[in-house]
Amino acid sequence: MSWLRSYLLLLRWNTLRLRFMLPLFVVVQAGLAVGVIIGFAFLVPNIDSTSALYLATGGPTIGLITVGLAMAPQMLAQHKLAGSFDFDRLLPVPRLAALAADMTIWILGSLPGIVLALVVAGLRFDLDFTISPLVGPAFLLVALTATALGYGLAHALPPMAATLLTQVLVFFTLLFSPINFPADRLPDWLRIAHEWLPVQYMAQAIRETLVVPVDGVSPTPYAVLAVWCAAGLVLTHRLMSVRA
Repeated sequence: MSWLRSYLLLLRWNTLRLRFMLPLFVVVQAGLAVGVIIGFAFLVPNIDSTSALYLATGGPTIGLITVGLAMAPQMLAQHKLAGSFDFDRLLPVPRLAALAADMTIWILGSLPGIVLALVVAGLRFDLDFTISPLVGPAFLLVALTATALGYGLAHALPPMAATLLTQVLVFFTLLFSPINFPADRLPDWLRIAHEWLPVQYMAQAIRETLVVPVDGVSPTPYAVLAVWCAAGLVLTHRLMSVRA
């Protein structure tokens, strides 16, 4: 079968298989994104414009990261435990088509939560978004990078280990990453570490495309995320091929 036909059939198959889970996933993801915006605002007594900007754009960012680094790989781990993962490996389809179909489901399922989070943020902080044409590529690149890395972990580790590690990563991302606050508030060693990790650049890409700074959107986050995304896709494809 052609790659496109395989992708479309797998997309339909995944949608039918997850038809009862997807509505719950959308609700949970939307609740998380909105909860970050509203809940973290209680921790900041006097919210200035900078804090409001970080909280407003941090909610959608954390939502995308959680989907890619936690929900998607944990679902794959469940498929491994249930045995459906072994069945999927036997299908005569390209591995990248299977990966693309999975990613499409998770990315599309994230959209309602992203939109709701931005609406809530605009109302809560009275923000005027100056949206860049790069907002679509930014969100897509962030989602692809997070999901590619998450799937790589899920394929490389046993189900229980993958589930535990992804939960730890989400916890670290939520509390110790410069998403809802500037990087200069972190200890020097952690700030330097984030200069090499993708999370900071995910937040920057989304923040600068929703509220464009005076000097324009920086190309650095896109370059860094492209490298991480490519590495995640190559790793995942290799693991899928080896284990096939």
